[in-house]
Amino acid sequence: MSYCVHCGVELDATANVCPLCHTKVVDPGRPVDIQSPKPFPTERGEVPPITKGAVAAAITAMLACVAVGCGLLNLFLKPDRGWSLYVIGATIMLWLWIVLPLLFRKLPLLLRSVINVAAIGLYVYLMSVDLNGWSWYIGLAVPIILWGGAVWLLLALMLRVYRRSVISAAAILIGSLGVFLVGVEFLIDRWLTGGVDLSWSLVVLTICVCTVIPLVIIRHIPAFREEVRRRFHT
Repeated sequence: MSYCVHCGVELDATANVCPLCHTKVVDPGRPVDIQSPKPFPTERGEVPPITKGAVAAAITAMLACVAVGCGLLNLFLKPDRGWSLYVIGATIMLWLWIVLPLLFRKLPLLLRSVINVAAIGLYVYLMSVDLNGWSWYIGLAVPIILWGGAVWLLLALMLRVYRRSVISAAAILIGSLGVFLVGVEFLIDRWLTGGVDLSWSLVVLTICVCTVIPLVIIRHIPAFREEVRRRFHT
């Protein structure tokens, strides 16, 4: 048994350098054993990366088990209520949001938006089935979902143009939120009363506009923009 003269670590008979400090092994009384196998692998192995198809299959199996399990449980636990529809709808929505992009990475933005809106619409529809709410689903939920999909599509298109500017992206997100909520209150008023009496959404929109204006000013004045960047990076 020999030890490294530099760090004192125990050396294997096949070592010609110290595995810890890489000091050359010099022992005239015991030459390096070049016949015996090394105590550790000489070549680094790598685990092959998992494919997107395998990830998609694993997530699909997990979501399917949750949906089927809750569906069967619903047959024995409170069978008079379709509570499992909420879980089944959520699993379908998650599958469309997570697994489908893994299988088809280059889906056009418009098609992806349609799929997202359809997933939400299906989930809310299953809720309406359990609550016997076909009227509010058609009269209120569907218009709000379509309005949200239109705002999301416009937001995604604008973020593609200004994705390199954090300030512009923040302004677009805040402004889109205000516009979306105005549309939501408009649709609710139309469904409940048949008229339009905007109130709380205008307050939110005013706050959003008052937040967006300083961001736009900062974005278009180089001195302000550089000062903000400096502050956030220090």
